[in-house]
Amino acid sequence: MLDIEPMGSGAVMSQTATLSGIAGSEATEHFDVVVVGAGISGVGGLYHLATQCPGKTFVAFDKFESFGGTWHWHKYPGIRSDSDLYTFGYRFKPWTGAPIATADEILKYMGEVIEENDLGQHIRYGHKIEHAGFDSGTNLWTLHVRDLATDQVKTVTCNFLWMCQGYYKFEEGYTPEWPGMDTYKGTIVHPQTWPEDLEYKDKKVLVIGSGATTATLVPAIAGDTAHTTVLQRSPTYFWTGENVDETADMLRSLDIDETWIHEIVRRKKLADAQAITQLSFDSPDLVRDELLRIVQEKLPEGYDMKHFTPRYRPWQQRLAFVPDGDLFAGIRAGKASMVTDEIATFNETGVLTKGGVQIDADIIVTATGFNLSVLGDIPFEVDGKAVHWPDTVTYRGMMFTGVPNMLWVFGYFRASWTLRADLISDFVCRLLGYMGEHGYQRVVPEVRAAEDADMQIGPWMDPDNFNPGYLMRSMHLLPQKGDKPEWQHTQDYWFEKEALPNASLEDGCLRYS
Repeated sequence: MLDIEPMGSGAVMSQTATLSGIAGSEATEHFDVVVVGAGISGVGGLYHLATQCPGKTFVAFDKFESFGGTWHWHKYPGIRSDSDLYTFGYRFKPWTGAPIATADEILKYMGEVIEENDLGQHIRYGHKIEHAGFDSGTNLWTLHVRDLATDQVKTVTCNFLWMCQGYYKFEEGYTPEWPGMDTYKGTIVHPQTWPEDLEYKDKKVLVIGSGATTATLVPAIAGDTAHTTVLQRSPTYFWTGENVDETADMLRSLDIDETWIHEIVRRKKLADAQAITQLSFDSPDLVRDELLRIVQEKLPEGYDMKHFTPRYRPWQQRLAFVPDGDLFAGIRAGKASMVTDEIATFNETGVLTKGGVQIDADIIVTATGFNLSVLGDIPFEVDGKAVHWPDTVTYRGMMFTGVPNMLWVFGYFRASWTLRADLISDFVCRLLGYMGEHGYQRVVPEVRAAEDADMQIGPWMDPDNFNPGYLMRSMHLLPQKGDKPEWQHTQDYWFEKEALPNASLEDGCLRYS
């Protein structure tokens, strides 16, 4: 049975009183919409606001000195997308390069979107939001925004808050605490905080972890190192192919317009992905065998496939794409090797595994994942009461009960993040238009008394559906979900591409005033 306490029932605290204790606060600015973040979601959101919401005032704040988010922050060698850019790119901006792109290529693409649509005037870099409070008396969010260049705190109000800041902590990657780490004499580095002056040429390097980061990093460094060893507790599913798209190349040879090419290839890739995803549920053994066959063909004859045979079914965690088989090429060349085992302890020269294998290394890279950040770890209040996200229920994985005029972009695990960012952008603009037409100033999700009376409430994501480590470690920090599509993040693009554009704004899930 449902038992969720509504937010905002505590004592109302004046936003003015809250601000009075902040030294250096400047005069208040007001915008219709504030976008938090200028990464792939934020820049897309700005485009949709500019094109779908003429007359609205809006601004984006980003704590970094430039746009790009993930692609701006990460500096480790070889960083590239693990989704194809025909679907990871925006639907409104044709992608003309190879399907898998480097960070620099993605940043160039995003920069073109900003320049071509004059979005730069709406972005303020070096600005970090430190507090967000909603006042039901004024129906406004008040934000405390620190200008990192001057260290001054500014006051900004807005009618609607659009959270596009991503979903993990940029400055702090996840590294487990292993015994003996303090005895190791070499260098330990996490890919999220890769030092620009790290010298790995002719050094022995140990990369701990498997997945997309390892599949990206190892091919980029293995050729220059004395040797690179990958130590994984459990294998990841990889798949590989040439980093080209034959359909796109064929259409270009016929001088088809790039806009048409982008849409055709995008639809084909989405149709193929849908078929594979469904097959992974219907016939997981068939998908597993085919993935392993493709990898085995790229490895030396007789190679022990235990290093590439996961314990979970395909798509229970994200598949990592290896363009042109470059990870396996390093193994064939003898420049990289795989060890599947667990760490017993670090020691002065490297690590000793539980299986008794000593791996010496000059540099140890902990490619062990990241820490989830729930809505940027910003302190939120509604009428003076702190928002505790696990006490809320998500509306379609983007809004939350008891939290008015606010939306979070959280993308897909089995499809490109940007697909959902585009869908949510359409929803936001439709919602803002609807509220304007009816004179509404506030919207808040509310579990319906009758229709949802017997709805079961559970964790944000079912571990049997998708269970990467970062999500399992942080499930207790996330909002809850219901057992109906309106009250969960279904993680199903092929369902949501029909459901979100057609979602009723008058079905009782959203309460207006």
